[in-house]
Amino acid sequence: LNSLSLADTAKKIAEESGGTLKCTILDKDECEKRGMGAFLGVARASETEPQFIHLTYTPPDGKVNKRVGIVGKGLLFDTGGYNIKTAMMELMKFDCGGSAAVLGAARSVAALQPPGVEAHFLVAACENMINAKGYVPSDILTASNGKTIEVLNTDAEGRLTMADALVYADKELDCESVVELSTLTGACMIALGSSISGLWTSDDDLAEELLDIAKVTGEKTWRMPMEKSYNKQLESKIADIKNIGERYGGSITAALFLQNFVDKKKPFAHIDIAGPVWDTASGATGYGSNLVTEWVRRQGLEKKDD
Repeated sequence: LNSLSLADTAKKIAEESGGTLKCTILDKDECEKRGMGAFLGVARASETEPQFIHLTYTPPDGKVNKRVGIVGKGLLFDTGGYNIKTAMMELMKFDCGGSAAVLGAARSVAALQPPGVEAHFLVAACENMINAKGYVPSDILTASNGKTIEVLNTDAEGRLTMADALVYADKELDCESVVELSTLTGACMIALGSSISGLWTSDDDLAEELLDIAKVTGEKTWRMPMEKSYNKQLESKIADIKNIGERYGGSITAALFLQNFVDKKKPFAHIDIAGPVWDTASGATGYGSNLVTEWVRRQGLEKKDD
């Protein structure tokens, strides 16, 4: 499984949707034109070219009350880069668990055909590998919104790929609200274990909605603090932001990092699914797919204000 085969899977999902899903794949050149330097920085050591996957669901009657974005982390394999992993590398095929949830939700939404909602399912797919072209600690990457990022750890790569995906959802697609799922931090697993995901958002209404849906779907999640004072840990002397903070509170600073790539006025939620996406006995769980599907369905029921 690599970025190309994941892109092929997205195309197949669209082909089997009966016309309710449209699939667009942006190749490396198209990503470069959009200035996706954070995503492409992570991808450049892989022999497989990055693929930016975009599935669009439009209701059959064409009537749209709300446009939403769903972003999934799509690291098809993660060595850690030059900050190479010293444990659990054999499990890093599950680092695309966020993309699996998003593509699974796209397939379900296409089958259910919920009215009133236009949904954009996005995955910046690549591998974090090591070779002479790979990005290294101390590099400065520029995301597609112009923000410069000081790389202090190449194993904090998922947030870099998703930075450009979030900008795409926000700026290019003008999504009204965005939900993102990722196997982002071990720190979240230390806090919540392997059965519960962490939910970070500054929007109380979105938090309440997602927590309610999680109870319905049986996908356990827990709202975590967006401690704004921790933003100081991400301050850089040579760039706009660093890609990691201090050791403690790492899952919080990861969530704070992502907020730099979505308009602060828009409802945005980050869900860290590092724990429940994988079961040591049975393997991949599909966690998050039902949660996202139900969230998308409910968005179409909300009518725009006049």
